[in-house]
Amino acid sequence: LCLIIPQQLLSHNIIIETYLTSFPYSSTMASVSTVFANAARRSMVQAVRSSRSIPQKLSYGSLRLMSTYYTPAHEYCKVDGNIATIGITDFAQAALGDIVFVDLPEPGDDFEAKDSFGSVESVKAASDVYAPVSGKVTEINENLSDEPGLVNTSAESDAWFIKLEMSDESELDGLMNAEQYKEHCENESH
Repeated sequence: LCLIIPQQLLSHNIIIETYLTSFPYSSTMASVSTVFANAARRSMVQAVRSSRSIPQKLSYGSLRLMSTYYTPAHEYCKVDGNIATIGITDFAQAALGDIVFVDLPEPGDDFEAKDSFGSVESVKAASDVYAPVSGKVTEINENLSDEPGLVNTSAESDAWFIKLEMSDESELDGLMNAEQYKEHCENESH
């Protein structure tokens, strides 16, 4: 059993210690510890009650917060609010081999879902990269112009291609989640 002491009770610790040293009777110590335990129990009950109410406050749109989606063409789309961070998956970079060049659009460019927004060139091949959702480019990953090989080492983290302000969140419903994408890759490998 672990007792968590709420922050508001910690400030009363000095008062409790002073009280205990003034009256060294064991009955006083027992009554102080009972008060302390009751206060801690009330705080725990309040914490549990407040944590139960959190899911009720979530809206449908906030459930998508920090979700990742995938396309059959191996692009990922990490959604944070109405901003989608887009790049190619680890599966795609492994299939392409050593990346030597990444062509990206300009901030402010608009794309519809499934439009080509750039390309990736490797020692093996060149491949177009498609927008999983519609929207306006708000940012591009400048690091990829100097270090295209970053895609090989950090495809789904530091080597994102663009950030897109989504114009139609409902397009996310047509994309795959992580489990579906994993199954898609397994089927494609066979």
